[in-house]
Amino acid sequence: MRLSVNVDHVATLRNARGGNFPCPVEAARISMASGADGVTMHLREDRRHIRDRDLERVAAEVETRLNFEMAATEEMVALCERLRPPACCIVPEKRAELTTEGGLDAIKAGPFLAEAIKRLAGLGIEVSLFVEPNASQIARTAELGAQAIELHTGTYADAPAEARPALAAKLADAAALAKSLGLLCHAGHGLTYETITPIAAIPEISEVSIGHFLISTSIFEGLPTAIARMKGLIAAARR
Repeated sequence: MRLSVNVDHVATLRNARGGNFPCPVEAARISMASGADGVTMHLREDRRHIRDRDLERVAAEVETRLNFEMAATEEMVALCERLRPPACCIVPEKRAELTTEGGLDAIKAGPFLAEAIKRLAGLGIEVSLFVEPNASQIARTAELGAQAIELHTGTYADAPAEARPALAAKLADAAALAKSLGLLCHAGHGLTYETITPIAAIPEISEVSIGHFLISTSIFEGLPTAIARMKGLIAAARR
């Protein structure tokens, strides 16, 4: 299982004060040097954290599996076509939300979603859709021609401990369905040291994306320590 470290909130901290520090590009370098398997960056339409130049620099300067999280808009698709990262994840985006609040509705999405997937996949970019663990959404993702899904784990991660086993089982069923339809399966949102183990134990999930927790806990532990601890928990769960 790959661990992709989302460095968006390093940029949030930088932007809170202005200037250039802390630098999300340096966070990407440290993440890879500390054992991460990739870096995730979400360039929002309002540029609230990651900026275009951050994404461009990581694509050009950091040896990593860059996963570009993006809305399905012409602006973002054109940028992805120019940068050609190894992977992109198409997510829903609302200006008022603090963070992504749920999965993309692939069934109700307009025709541009299919066009975006076709254009990006045609360049050899691994396209995933960020969806709920819902059979209809997963089936529609396969129909649209995406190569992968990223299961939204936020509901599971935010639930009381006693409710998580049933939600983890739902995620496991969704991952198994994705594999049966020929999709790669990733997962992410809200995962922590406490909640990673049941998700990492699902064999069909090949990648997890974790950002806010790792960046936040690195204030106390340091980013290399936080990544090493998370990688250790993932490895133990896989065994």
